[in-house]
Amino acid sequence: MSSDIRSADSSGAASGQVGHGNGNRRATIFALLAVLCWSTVASAFKLSLQYLSPLQLVTIASVVSTLLMAGVVLWQGRWNEIGSRWRASRGWFLALGFCNPFLYYLVLFHAYELLPAQQAQPLNYTWGVVLALLSVPLLKQKLRRQDLLAGLVCYSGVLVIATQGNLLELKFEQPFGVALALFSTFIWSCYWLLNTRIGGNAAVNLLLTFCCGLPWLAAAVWWQGDWQWPPLEGWAGAVYVGLFEMGIAFLLWQAAMLSCDNTARISNFIYLSPPLSLLLIALLVGEKIHVATIAGLALILLGVAIQQGLLRRLLLKTQQ
Repeated sequence: MSSDIRSADSSGAASGQVGHGNGNRRATIFALLAVLCWSTVASAFKLSLQYLSPLQLVTIASVVSTLLMAGVVLWQGRWNEIGSRWRASRGWFLALGFCNPFLYYLVLFHAYELLPAQQAQPLNYTWGVVLALLSVPLLKQKLRRQDLLAGLVCYSGVLVIATQGNLLELKFEQPFGVALALFSTFIWSCYWLLNTRIGGNAAVNLLLTFCCGLPWLAAAVWWQGDWQWPPLEGWAGAVYVGLFEMGIAFLLWQAAMLSCDNTARISNFIYLSPPLSLLLIALLVGEKIHVATIAGLALILLGVAIQQGLLRRLLLKTQQ
C-alpha cells in the first residue's frame, strides 16, 4: 500500500471457495498475515530510503518481486499460460507495466523521501476513494452520493495531516511531497481500473506486468547514470520491499479471497493496516506520532468506510 488493491483472480472467490469451517479459518489467517505485511512496509520504505535513492529502491525491489512471481507461476504450473496471455493483452500489459512498478513506486518512494512516514502512509491510503471517483469517467459507472461524501471526509483528513492540524493557516511544510503522495493514489487507481479489462490469473498477470515495467526502470537507471552500489542495509530493505510489499502480501490476500465463502468476512481486515503501520513507524522509525496524524487518519478511514457502505450496513444491523 501501499499497498496492492488486494484482489484475487477474476475467476476468484466464486470458483475457489471451499465452504465453511476450515476454509474460513484459513482465510482469516491468510488475511491477517497479509495485513501484517502491509503494516510493515511504510517503515521499510522509510528505513530503506536512508541507504537507497527512490529509483534504486524500486528497481531492486521490482527485480526481486519479478523473480518471486516467476517462481509462483512455475509452482502453480501456469508457465504455459504466459504466451497466450501476452498475445491476448500485450497492449494492456505494456500500459500496466508503465503504471506499476515503474511510475507508481517511483512517485510513492519520492513522497516517502520527502514526508514523514506517518504522513505519507495515510495519504496513500486514500486510493480507495480515488478508485471509486475515477470509475465514473473510465468505467462509466454512476457517482453515488456516498462516494461524494466519502471524498469530502477523506480529503478533510488529508488536509489535517498535510497541515499538521493548522487548518486555519493552511500552511504546508512539504506541499510537493503531499502532491506526490496524492498523485500516487491516482496512478494506483488507474492501474487497477486497467486491470479490470484483462482478467486472468493474478500471478501470471503480475509477472507480465513487472516484466513490462523492468525496461522502463532500466532506462531510468541508464538515463540517471552514476549508480552507486548500495550498502548491505539498502539491499536488505529493497529485498524486503520486493518480497512483502510487491509479492507475498498480494499472494496471501489472494489465497484468503479464494479460501473464504464470503469475502465480506475478511475485507474489513484491511482497516487494521494503517493503525498498525503508525505503531510500527513509531517503534521502528522512531517518529513521534502527531495528534493531527491520528485525527487525519481517523477521517480517512471514516471516509473509506462511508464509500464501502460499512456505516450504512452497521446502522441497518442496529435497527434490526
